[in-house]
Amino acid sequence: MNSVAQTFAVAAVIVVNAMAQDIDTALVGRSAKGYTVLDQVEKPEERRDFLRLRGTADARRRRDLADTFLSRYPQSWLLADVYEISSKASIDLDDFPRALADGRMSLRFLPENALLLVPLADVEAQQGLLEAARRDARDALLSLDTFAGSSALTPQAWSELARKLAASSHFVLGRAAITEALRSKGTRRAELLAESETELGLALPTDNPEAAYLLGLGKLVQAKPAQAASEFMAASRTASVIRAKALDQLRRLYDAQPQSSNSFESWLAGIPEPARAAAPPTPMRSAAAPEYAGSAACQPCHSAIYNSWQNTGMGRMFRSYAPDHVLGDFRAGAEIHDGSGRWTVRVGQDRQPYFEFAAAGETPRRYPVDYVIGSKWQQAYATRLNDGRIQVFPIQYNALTRRWLNYWNEIDPPGSERADIARFTTLSAATNYQSNCAICHTSQLRATGDTSRKFELATFREPGIGCEMCHGPSSAHIAGVKSGVRSTQPVNFAKVDHRDGSKICAQCHRQSSLRDQGPKGEMNYAPAELFFTDFKSRSYKEFSRRAFYKDGRFRETTFIAEAFTRSACFRRGQAQCASCHDPHPVNPAGNPVSLKFPDDPDRMCLQCHAEMQTRIAAHTHHRPASAGSRCAGCHMPKIMNSLSFQAASHQIDDIPRPDMTERFGQQESPLACLLCHADRTTQWAASLLQAW
Repeated sequence: MNSVAQTFAVAAVIVVNAMAQDIDTALVGRSAKGYTVLDQVEKPEERRDFLRLRGTADARRRRDLADTFLSRYPQSWLLADVYEISSKASIDLDDFPRALADGRMSLRFLPENALLLVPLADVEAQQGLLEAARRDARDALLSLDTFAGSSALTPQAWSELARKLAASSHFVLGRAAITEALRSKGTRRAELLAESETELGLALPTDNPEAAYLLGLGKLVQAKPAQAASEFMAASRTASVIRAKALDQLRRLYDAQPQSSNSFESWLAGIPEPARAAAPPTPMRSAAAPEYAGSAACQPCHSAIYNSWQNTGMGRMFRSYAPDHVLGDFRAGAEIHDGSGRWTVRVGQDRQPYFEFAAAGETPRRYPVDYVIGSKWQQAYATRLNDGRIQVFPIQYNALTRRWLNYWNEIDPPGSERADIARFTTLSAATNYQSNCAICHTSQLRATGDTSRKFELATFREPGIGCEMCHGPSSAHIAGVKSGVRSTQPVNFAKVDHRDGSKICAQCHRQSSLRDQGPKGEMNYAPAELFFTDFKSRSYKEFSRRAFYKDGRFRETTFIAEAFTRSACFRRGQAQCASCHDPHPVNPAGNPVSLKFPDDPDRMCLQCHAEMQTRIAAHTHHRPASAGSRCAGCHMPKIMNSLSFQAASHQIDDIPRPDMTERFGQQESPLACLLCHADRTTQWAASLLQAW
């Protein structure tokens, strides 16, 4: 068993027992809900069969049970897990074609699964599928960099497992590089040898004699026998199948030397330890207060951008009440009733708008609207209590349908505390703005002390999403401009790579983000030197199944960044959010989604895929001017739920998959073709696409 296989010898599907998370609440720390993902499987017999499968140790029996499960429950929510179990069982059985086929099926549902990506990459490298091995190993590293551990594991256990997974990924990349190097010549060989040395060096923090052995081979190719001997000696010190191969290489090096009076054993004893590069120090979050100047400080030099930003959805995300900020019709005296016909809440207008709640057996309680949340399609409202808590009303106004609705009742699972209108008057943490909403709706949010209500009483520097939430703390930059001394600038998106640029947007547009408090209670910001602090994400498998279609794609717009980072445009290319969006456009009122090219949306794709410009009809099989020839029509179909309308999927490279729609149906695997051709069938689409 090689070193990568050893990492997974006892690996099991762990996340189905992990605590689940609702789909619209920000997470501070590692909190979770009191139910598991497995609880969401409705059929008792399906849960029973899955648990039986997962608890089976014998690889052949495990794969047989997986086949039975797939036959009985072809539309199960657990398909990603079952295909993963079958793939790993096939690896244990040395049935590599089946392992790769089942592994690819599992990754269609959950492409971020590092626990599967790494062993698949190892198999691919062994089978000579070097490009596939590199792709899966790099995707595994990206996932490990993105996700926190499963809540089914302790932080320490996950940290150790993640360390091994990362080392195994680097080992696969190093092996792929040196394998190709041995087939190459000249400059290309030198580049690949340098790449392999870097990757294999990163694999060595774990006990990996194969990495040392391959480093030794690389040194031999470079005609560096002394360094090769050091690496082979390190590989020979571990009791593994590599030991004999390493000793054989050492014997060859010894025999190739001029005759010496030293015995082979004496020569071995004199071989020094291999030189290893020191690991870079881990940056520590500073306890110093970040130097934030506030958005108003940007206006004197950037007035046009500042004025545009003020009129965007971000600039107007959270505002104190003013008559012209309100979308809802409070004059109508609208009432919402319970099942018995008794009103439970009604709206009205006095000196300012208010909500009035009817608590059973009590005098109705009235709360003024002190804040509005949102300014485009839907608007929520909040009231401020005397102790500083801000509570969000469950009733929101939808400007598209011109109606009031119980928003949380629309999106929460049954039994949700905050969806029960009658319980609003308890003013609990469930409806608290600072705990649930402010991380993404206000700037520089800070928890207050160590009280039990430190999140509920959190304070913020300014409402809405200010300039420095995206560009970083600017006090030093402003001081430098005023004094004429060049200083470090805030983040310039033209000068950061696509991953860092996307991370900034993902602070709010990534539903799965976890936030850890800073030393001063910082909840959504960091000092200048750590502005790119990586907030980890909760595993997607730990979210309510309502967040996804059964084919694995994201259903809810709160997961827009998660969908985008699945795209080949991001993973293989250089695309970032700013490639298509301008957060302070010229005409924000006429461009509510802040498109970079609102009058020519195809240009967002053609700026990279320029070759398509001259062969649109040949590519789309539709007339160039028709809706069927718009890039987004097929590659960004409108399938993400935004409550009152369907938004474009941001899994941009997604192509129509009739096989998934055939398996799950249009409701659980919407096919882009059938969104326009609703009178046609999946089989019709499949035959056309096959002909294309």
